[in-house]
Amino acid sequence: ADEADAKLRLIKGGGGALTREKIVATAARKFICIADEAKLVKRLGKFPVPVEIVPFARVQVAKQLKKLGGRPVWRKGCVTDNGGEILDVHGLRIRDPKELEKKIEAIPGVICAGIFARRRADLLLLATPQGVRQIKAG
Repeated sequence: ADEADAKLRLIKGGGGALTREKIVATAARKFICIADEAKLVKRLGKFPVPVEIVPFARVQVAKQLKKLGGRPVWRKGCVTDNGGEILDVHGLRIRDPKELEKKIEAIPGVICAGIFARRRADLLLLATPQGVRQIKAG
């Protein structure tokens, strides 16, 4: 995960595989996420939200993401395994991750948003200097 909160909602996709990661997470009986303890945050949103898009729709999707308060930046030269492109959306105020995930994914041309709030992790394993810390969904 690029970011995780105490409710096990995540931002993923910094590596560009967010759509496939979301498909696997949704299909999994148990979704276990592994991250460094620095990725645990009080509120999601410091890390830009990756959004996979249909290349033809880049300009239109960017306009809609700006209306949501974000600053989309095209990840130039990045083509996903699905043939999509990625807009990294900076500056979003993520008060309700589940609602924002729905809004972004409802924009025509969006393939997937890197917010994992509708399908949160069941278990978060955090690497710490003292060992592995576990946070379970509750």
